[in-house]
Amino acid sequence: MFDRFSLASAVCRVRNNGLPAFGRTRRTIFGLAVALLPFAGCSSSQNVDQQSLNGKQPDGTVEMDQVQAAFIGSGGGGSGTLYYHDQTYHFRVGGLGIGGIGASTINAQGEVYGLNNIRDFSGGYAQGRYGIVVGKASAGDLWLKNEKGVVMHLKAKRTGLMLSLGGDAVVISMK
Repeated sequence: MFDRFSLASAVCRVRNNGLPAFGRTRRTIFGLAVALLPFAGCSSSQNVDQQSLNGKQPDGTVEMDQVQAAFIGSGGGGSGTLYYHDQTYHFRVGGLGIGGIGASTINAQGEVYGLNNIRDFSGGYAQGRYGIVVGKASAGDLWLKNEKGVVMHLKAKRTGLMLSLGGDAVVISMK
């Protein structure tokens, strides 16, 4: 059976010999985005994740700050903090996607589920998103899931002017 998250894992494992680290990272993000775009915005994956998390306790919490710009395609980058087993871990986030128009800053906070080992947090995530922001009035949720089964459900506060409906391929790396 085809699993879109195993496809993301395969794209992330591709090695580009001879390229500097920045070139590999940028190429990996682009390849991951291209591979996941047909699948990333599926609302059925959001519902399955939400239903499968009912009654479960989160394994950790996360805070993220990100800048996002979109005109049909979208791109963004930022940083965040994971709180897991009484430890604090800092990370970087970057991604490419499809769906939306405008520009915004995002401050998101939420729960992390399915995190059995800190090594499982880094990697490629598929993100389904929806929301609207006009000035400082915003609404929206972010659902992210990686190939290791780690799920993040984030409530996003946005500032700017943006309509967001679609999906992204997001890469998280520990600092």
